[in-house]
Amino acid sequence: MPIFATLAGASRARRSALVLVLPLVAAAALAAAAVVVVSPGNAATATTIKRWETRLAGLGCNVGRVDGRVDDHTRTAVVRFQTRHRLSPSGQFTTTTRTRLMAATAKRCDVRPVPASTGTGRRIVISQRQDWVWLVRADGSIRAQGGMIDAEWLDKQWYTTGSYCGRPARGNPRTNYSGTQWLYHFVRFAPCGVAFHRVPVSMRTGRQIHPNWYLGTDEKTSDGCIRLSATMAAEVWDFTKVKTRVRVV
Repeated sequence: MPIFATLAGASRARRSALVLVLPLVAAAALAAAAVVVVSPGNAATATTIKRWETRLAGLGCNVGRVDGRVDDHTRTAVVRFQTRHRLSPSGQFTTTTRTRLMAATAKRCDVRPVPASTGTGRRIVISQRQDWVWLVRADGSIRAQGGMIDAEWLDKQWYTTGSYCGRPARGNPRTNYSGTQWLYHFVRFAPCGVAFHRVPVSMRTGRQIHPNWYLGTDEKTSDGCIRLSATMAAEVWDFTKVKTRVRVV
């Protein structure tokens, strides 16, 4: 029942009591709203969540706004932290995640070593577990790295950039099959249409079909290509002016 109806129908004494009680009820509701469930059996206040968000931001995990609220952007940051530390990518502030996050030994999300057993020399390395891509120079140093959205069905093996199935090796831009999206800095590396490219841009709106903060997670899935940020896609485009080996692990 609305508050004004309750007050109108009450006696003078009852109205006085309600006037005193209602602010307390409202305060309790606000306090309850500030408590957010962060994993099964756990809860945290907005102040505590802000502390975790600040830590994620400092570790380059792309957490978005530090506002004490756990939204989709926050969850993708948690996933990036979890894959960096070989934790299950639940996107939740689990007990193990919180412990690792606040430890002095916590690692940055945006700077990762090239996975072992991925060959030597000049190459591109794709980690499906981490949803991450590295451009590796001939001397083993890293030219660029960043998160990706991929298709999990891509086999773990060696590939080479180039033309497949009679289709061009590169294009800037190309279009998707339905002709509704631009695929900027498109670099093919597997049969028949598997390529690196920027997150698709809608021809209708001129905007990406999803924000960059989904990169580095499995929260989105591509039709087969490797989606990258505009900056990383441009790096791949420049790096693959000559045929380049690609290792998927």
